[in-house]
Amino acid sequence: MSKKDNPTDFVKVNGLKVEAVIGVFDWERVITQPLVIDVTMATDIREAASSDDIDHAINYKAVCDDITQWCQQAKAMLIETLAELIAQNILQKYATTQVTVTVAKPTAIKEADYVAVQITRTAKTAE
Repeated sequence: MSKKDNPTDFVKVNGLKVEAVIGVFDWERVITQPLVIDVTMATDIREAASSDDIDHAINYKAVCDDITQWCQQAKAMLIETLAELIAQNILQKYATTQVTVTVAKPTAIKEADYVAVQITRTAKTAE
């Protein structure tokens, strides 16, 4: 199969709002703060498109529920930690070959709309 026959499609979640414990300061460890998360998952959607069956697709509701749970359970200090956790868990659980995750913390810096980290991770392939 040539590269031309193997398209890269994307399933995206943009602006997922999650309340979670996040931050390095003592006062941040006892409250929840808003996070805004974007995820782009590379996948081949042809089977889902032709079958019209959710079992052949990345279920974005399940992805959103998982991200929310992972963020709330992690109680991470850094948004970098959450981005890595989300990326690795998505690569393990969902049919994606590559994921880009952005985690934004809109209340971190008063003078800024938000601060964020963005990472891209690729699934390890068997050799």
